[in-house]
Amino acid sequence: MAQIPNLDNAPLNLRALREQSQKELINILKNIRGRKCLVVDPKLGGSLSLIIQTSVLKEHGAELRHLSSDPIQTDCNKVVYLVRAQMDLMRFICSNIQSDISKGLQREYFVYFAPRRTVVCERVLEEEKVHHLLTIGEYPLYVIPLDEDILSFELDRSNKEYLVDGDTSSLWHIAKAIHKLEFSFGAIPNVRAKGRASVRVADILNHLQTEEPVNSNDVNMVVPEINTLILIDREVDMVTPMCSQLTYEGLVDEFLHVNNGSVELDSSIMGAQQDGKKIKVPLNSSDKLYKETRDLNFEVVVQILRQKAMNMKQDYAEMSTTTQSVSELKDFVKKLNSLPEMTRHINLAQHLTTFTSKPSFLGQLDMEHTIIEAESYDICFEYIEELIHKQEALVKVLRLLILLSVTNSGLPKRHFDYLRREILHSYGFEHMGTLNNLEKAGLVKKQESKSNWLTIKRGLQLVVEDTNTVNPTDIAYVFSGYAPLSIRLVQQAVRSGWRPIEEILKLLPGPHSETKRGRFLSSSSYDSLQGASASNDKVTDGRRTVVLVVFIGGVTFAEISALRFLSSQEGMAYELIVGTTKIVSGNSLTETFVEKLG
Repeated sequence: MAQIPNLDNAPLNLRALREQSQKELINILKNIRGRKCLVVDPKLGGSLSLIIQTSVLKEHGAELRHLSSDPIQTDCNKVVYLVRAQMDLMRFICSNIQSDISKGLQREYFVYFAPRRTVVCERVLEEEKVHHLLTIGEYPLYVIPLDEDILSFELDRSNKEYLVDGDTSSLWHIAKAIHKLEFSFGAIPNVRAKGRASVRVADILNHLQTEEPVNSNDVNMVVPEINTLILIDREVDMVTPMCSQLTYEGLVDEFLHVNNGSVELDSSIMGAQQDGKKIKVPLNSSDKLYKETRDLNFEVVVQILRQKAMNMKQDYAEMSTTTQSVSELKDFVKKLNSLPEMTRHINLAQHLTTFTSKPSFLGQLDMEHTIIEAESYDICFEYIEELIHKQEALVKVLRLLILLSVTNSGLPKRHFDYLRREILHSYGFEHMGTLNNLEKAGLVKKQESKSNWLTIKRGLQLVVEDTNTVNPTDIAYVFSGYAPLSIRLVQQAVRSGWRPIEEILKLLPGPHSETKRGRFLSSSSYDSLQGASASNDKVTDGRRTVVLVVFIGGVTFAEISALRFLSSQEGMAYELIVGTTKIVSGNSLTETFVEKLG
């Protein structure tokens, strides 16, 4: 099965976007004649695997290597480095080149920065005295389609960089990525933003539109394909990612970590004979069964797989006991074709249940719900204290601590000091950096004011009693009773606008803004996105117009599932697609703040 996702059914022409990125990379290779060694930084290599097949790169004379501190082993005399603009990668390049020089090797060197070069990185190359040996260029890879409805900007540390280091460079990158989309799909007429970073990105986007206008020469430009952009800071809702996701795809990420649209597992888990061998299992829309089940609550997925297996068994029994017509045989063979997919997901689901059935996981779920209910602070505090004394995984402790702190507007000073001290005793004083990062980001802090969480929870109906996970009627099914706050904000924006919840928005972190841009102000009534009639919002060929929801600081698979659920509702005038700096889970998001001193 292809690692590269199939984008044929995407609401926007994402295939053209991907082809443009392929073409730009092939042009770089074509302009460097003859054989060359393409040295890619491993993180970027993962992203490239979603855009272009390795075989295509080889066809253009490139032999592939991953960048590391070790010297490059190749007999090519042209070396092309394709890297993100990061200091540690510059040092690797310098040590590679210096190693070649010390061996008397004469080579031509090229460095292409993705998506753009930076002064800081070039200064490192100058200081190490290799800059003059390099031909430097840019590979403008700002957006990667992960699936039919997901675009990633692949900025995995943007949340920590912005909240802790005060580094705003990722905001320019996000605005540039969105502006690049506008060149393909038209200037976006409506922009809503919530949170400090989001409002800033909306401003940068307007500056970029002034500097490099989209549609300025095209008077007859049709209605833009993206009707509205909704920007949301992760900081606005840090509750959702700290909760355990309960959709199939969300749980796969929680326990097995989805990376570039696939998970890496022991082959024995997937039913293969060789133990210890790792295999990559692709997970995207190309897999029909996965597309059908990924957004469902996991307990429902187990039932569906069981039912499918039973049906297959029954069909097989009928085949072997009765005489079938040719068309019935044909139908049966068709069903057999889906057997590998079914086996794959039965194996995967079986492996997941080894985690989800553990008392420790069920206890954690109970505690998350207790914290969200916000009516039993002492029980929650004691539970976290006990986890620290048992030396449970630090990230697990920090997730619950962040959840408790965020829903209580911080911890009382004595509890704050006490838990910090206990964490340092249990996990080592080198984690002083971690605790400082969390405090600086406002995620685990001293309580300075009364919490507004109960007002927010009630106002947005975040807790839904008796959630139906089998036939859901509300987005709360993705967390079995908790409706993700971030998606409630999107739901409100597309149904009746943000004006009715103005007071709640003020209680959440950061400012909010609403802007109308360009000449397409009449394309929909803006306050309740849906306008006077849904027909206003149809693109000429009868498809629904698109609302692009961008999460700055990452989004979880459970939130994406909740958006897909909204998108699929009857009478919904919009197709929702997701843009994100990175797909995150509570673990991966918390890990970005972990910093061991020394």
